[in-house]
Amino acid sequence: MNATLTDIDDFVTFLRQFVTISLEEVKTILLPAIQVREFNKRDIVTRAGEVEAFMNFIKKGTLRKYYVQDKDEIIVQISIDGHLISSQESFYTRTPSEYFIDAVEPTTVLSMQYDALEKVFASSHNLERLGRLVTEHTMVLKDKWQFSLIRQTPRERFLSFVDKYPEILQRVPQKYLASYLNIKPETFSRFKHLTRQKH
Repeated sequence: MNATLTDIDDFVTFLRQFVTISLEEVKTILLPAIQVREFNKRDIVTRAGEVEAFMNFIKKGTLRKYYVQDKDEIIVQISIDGHLISSQESFYTRTPSEYFIDAVEPTTVLSMQYDALEKVFASSHNLERLGRLVTEHTMVLKDKWQFSLIRQTPRERFLSFVDKYPEILQRVPQKYLASYLNIKPETFSRFKHLTRQKH
C-alpha cells in the first residue's frame, strides 16, 4: 500500500544521517516511490532464483537473509528495525537472487522498486549523492562483518554482537543467530550462559 508521511518518519531520519533532505523532497520525490509491505512470521520476502524487486527498510520487525547449501540454511544477514535489507547484487544487476529473505517475526518494511529508486536518484544531485553514501555505508558494514568473521574468535564475535544488539537474543531463534555468527549451536548456548552470568 502507499506510504504516508508518518509511515516514513524513521526512514527519513535514517537518510538524514547522510545528507540534508528537505520536507519538499520527502513529499514530492521520496514518498511517491515508497510502498508499505507487511509480512507474517516465516513469510518469504525474496525468493532465490527470482530477481530482487525491492530495496527494503525495516520499519518494525526482523528479517533474515540466507542461502541453502546441502539442505542447510546459511544465514548471512539478520536485520531489525531501522536497517536496510535486500538481495543487493540481484537488485542492482537485475539478475536472479542467490538468497532468500524471510520474516523472523511479523515485519513491516518500506520498499522501493528498482525503477522507482532510479527515478529518485535521477531527480536531484542531492538524492543521487544520498544513494551513493548509503551504498558506501552498507558496503563498509559488510566489510567490517566479513573481517570479524575472519579475525575475531567466536566468543569475541558473540559478545560484540550482543553488545550492539542486546534485544536480538530475545527476538531471534538461537539456531539462526548461531548460523549468522558462524558459531556451533552448542558453543552458542555456552556463550549465552556467559551473558546471563554477567548481568
